[in-house]
Amino acid sequence: MIKLHEVTKRFIKKVALMDVDLELTKGKIIGLVGENGSGKSTTLKLIAGLTHPTKGSITVNGKKISRIANQVSYLSELDEYYNFYNVGQTIDFYASQFSDFNLEKAEEIRAFMNLDRGAKLKHLSKGNRGRLKIVLTLSRDVPVILMDEPLSGLDPMVRDSIVKGLISFIDLERQVVLITTHEIREIEAILDEVVLIKNGKILGHKNVEQLRIEENMGIVDWMKKISG
Repeated sequence: MIKLHEVTKRFIKKVALMDVDLELTKGKIIGLVGENGSGKSTTLKLIAGLTHPTKGSITVNGKKISRIANQVSYLSELDEYYNFYNVGQTIDFYASQFSDFNLEKAEEIRAFMNLDRGAKLKHLSKGNRGRLKIVLTLSRDVPVILMDEPLSGLDPMVRDSIVKGLISFIDLERQVVLITTHEIREIEAILDEVVLIKNGKILGHKNVEQLRIEENMGIVDWMKKISG
């Protein structure tokens, strides 16, 4: 479903990715892990069509990605909303911008996230703004869901329930979800695969269940083992 072939991304003072080959198939929730500055966010932005590779190619369902990104829903690490809107107005605005936006699903996720439709965005806590980002991202009926640090700012007391709730709002018959996160242990239980990136290069790509069964280790131990 997602294929990166010999992808390199250079910025003026930094090489963010170097000759990356990666294939991801539908029906899976995949964790993209690594240190800060390793290339995780750049990888998601490239797949979303928000920036373009210096070299190499990226395809989604066999089609070259574009900025329109009509096959990709992207949750950014940034927090960019109209603060004069309330939650309901923000959801309705997104519905007006994306023909694939499912309002019924958005209301279901909003209720699960315990967000008041009438609450002004400028009055929301960082955690509740994070919940709203999840609502907006998962409400689009597209094959690819990209989530950059979706748990950032969420109260640790509610992260577990939100992580488990994510599964019920993803259609794994036809979608693939790629998540970057530092909260690896909290999200490990729902991951099917994990990809480790360091200094712009893929160090490993593993099936999480096989990792547990065959190598008797979790994701964090595996990361330490192969990254040194």
